Amino acid sequence: MKKTPTRLADGRELVYYDVRGDDGATRGDAVDRRPLAAVAAASEIRHDPLLGEWVAVTAHRQARTYHPPADECPLCPSRDGRMTEIPAEDYEVAVFENRFPSLAGPPGPEEAEDGGGLFVRAPGAGRCEVVCFTSDHDASFADLTEERAALVLDAWTDRTAELSALPGVRQVFCFENRGREIGVTLGHPHGQIYAYPFVTPHTERTLRSAAAHRERTGGNLFDDVVSAERADGRRVVLETGHWTAFVPHAARWPYEVHLYPRRRAADLTELGEDARAEFPGAYLELLRRFDRIFGPGEPPAPYISGWHQAPLGPDGEKDWAGRADFALHLELFTIRRTSGKLKYLAGSESGMGVFINDVPPETAARRLREVASR
Repeated sequence: MKKTPTRLADGRELVYYDVRGDDGATRGDAVDRRPLAAVAAASEIRHDPLLGEWVAVTAHRQARTYHPPADECPLCPSRDGRMTEIPAEDYEVAVFENRFPSLAGPPGPEEAEDGGGLFVRAPGAGRCEVVCFTSDHDASFADLTEERAALVLDAWTDRTAELSALPGVRQVFCFENRGREIGVTLGHPHGQIYAYPFVTPHTERTLRSAAAHRERTGGNLFDDVVSAERADGRRVVLETGHWTAFVPHAARWPYEVHLYPRRRAADLTELGEDARAEFPGAYLELLRRFDRIFGPGEPPAPYISGWHQAPLGPDGEKDWAGRADFALHLELFTIRRTSGKLKYLAGSESGMGVFINDVPPETAARRLREVASR
């Protein structure tokens, strides 16, 4: 992999990733000539005293780009005199700082607005990046070759290492939202990376469950869940020598798959070489199956896909107590429950956090096995 960093007109970092690096230097020489003002991110985080969770407040994001026509896409290469977020005329994988970040800048102190310490706020520190998987506007991740998918994995891994080293960062989340139904506002195939200044609520709850399981049984919760799913077999969707994909026993979404490496790793930087080599084939197969769930002639499935990685300690340390029990895994799900119908998060889900799934996990797994590539 060849990594070529450069800067955009407003000072944001842009990094090109190339398989062999033949064109990396040329891409890095491309200059962003747009008259851009410096990014002014007015982000803050506020603590919810009832749930014990942080919420980001980001008024500046109201002005972000919203469903531009294809010939005005900001993620396509800069060609024919039209400058975009990527100055080069072509690229393989490109990562840059988001122009409308939810989190940005260095950490700062927490401050209470009231005498009782209930209304606590802090700077919305961290970093948000955009990952462009290909220069082809009309493609999708599922259209990538295994070589290109491996390059995206290398980029995710490199960014995880880089962002984990930033002051105040506690967790790095690499993810993709695909489809208008999900809320995507740019059609170009891309994902995002968030570097949070706190441990996310999902991970906090998972770590508590893992600690309780360790105390109760002496075992690792993630290892035991994967072993139990493999032994049961009904919800296993795909297996390779180094990966297992299954619909979880208590899946929340109509079609939801969790993908685990056989050898536990805390994050992408610790993923073994054998697992890295097998990932592109396994992941591309899962994405292509998702696009076949509802039969021929159906539009591509809207989905969310994200890497769940171990958090860092309060001072960025990797030997933090909760990290040792965590297992890197990818979660992929669609909000489409059947042809032409979406799963909405209504009263029970949004109001009380209690999911109601219309598709039994065993049925979902069976369908995902039926649509395997022949």
